[in-house]
Amino acid sequence: MGNNDCKFGYDAKIAVLALGFSSEREVSLRSGKNVLAALHRLGYKNAELIEVDENIAEKLSKGNYDVAYNTLHGKYGEDGCIQGILEILKIPYTGSGVMASAICMNKEYTKRVLSSCPDIPLIKSVFVKKGENVKLACKVLKYPVITKPVCEGSSFGMTKVNTENELEAAYEEALKFNDSVLIEEFINGFFVTVGVLEKNGNTFATEILEIRPKNEWYDFEAKYTKGMSDFIVPSTSISKETEKNIKEIAVKAHKEAGCSSVSRIDFMVKDDKPYFLEINTNPGMTDTSDLPAQSAVMGISYDDLVLLILNSAGLNK
Repeated sequence: MGNNDCKFGYDAKIAVLALGFSSEREVSLRSGKNVLAALHRLGYKNAELIEVDENIAEKLSKGNYDVAYNTLHGKYGEDGCIQGILEILKIPYTGSGVMASAICMNKEYTKRVLSSCPDIPLIKSVFVKKGENVKLACKVLKYPVITKPVCEGSSFGMTKVNTENELEAAYEEALKFNDSVLIEEFINGFFVTVGVLEKNGNTFATEILEIRPKNEWYDFEAKYTKGMSDFIVPSTSISKETEKNIKEIAVKAHKEAGCSSVSRIDFMVKDDKPYFLEINTNPGMTDTSDLPAQSAVMGISYDDLVLLILNSAGLNK
């Protein structure tokens, strides 16, 4: 991208928001450091890393920032909270707005919103709140199942449950993170993910990344430890028709949920059929993250990706 593609002047003061309060705090720091380095390479010398803590509103107010680049992951960073503060302070920011962030952070409400779209294939699931009878609720599901906190990322609190006897312990593990648990049937296929980006009013999907974890499933270790997963991009295990279908579903889910700027949509694929998993409104930007790898195959370098996302700041109303 040339200089004419820069929405913000090189003297713009940019707050790269990182760390925060969630269990993904350290992942956020890695994303933030990478983005900051890219901004400096791009010529934005007034970009600086800002630790998000209980004083963040004061820091942002006193800092006179022109724009915020959000690299927070998880609670308070992807759920509409930091977005609300930035709206009040009238600081343009990257990523989705308040409502879309809140909806997509909550797997239950994401599914509720997307359930009105018959061409978005959802996995059969139930939501069980703290104190409810989890075994009774899961009678409608076939084992194995996956339990996961309703509002969490990076596979924290996730467990594969093979039999009903294992269910209670997995449910209690997920409750350590949230008061509500998503339990969905396990799709014995493979994991793919596709990014969604926006440029000049156009919304488009990246290449599809296929992930083959060396663990039984794509857990935290497989996601963030080099060598623990094989990344195949573009995916070689799906037909051209399914590739086109996944990209269309991803863009539709992005729009239906009200997302803007950037997102990453995850799927499981079995027998060449995709099943929607979730929307990530603030994809990781670490060395092992999916979105940079997906974009690189399209000729979008890491720095160009950072600039593309930066240029979307302020379009998330």
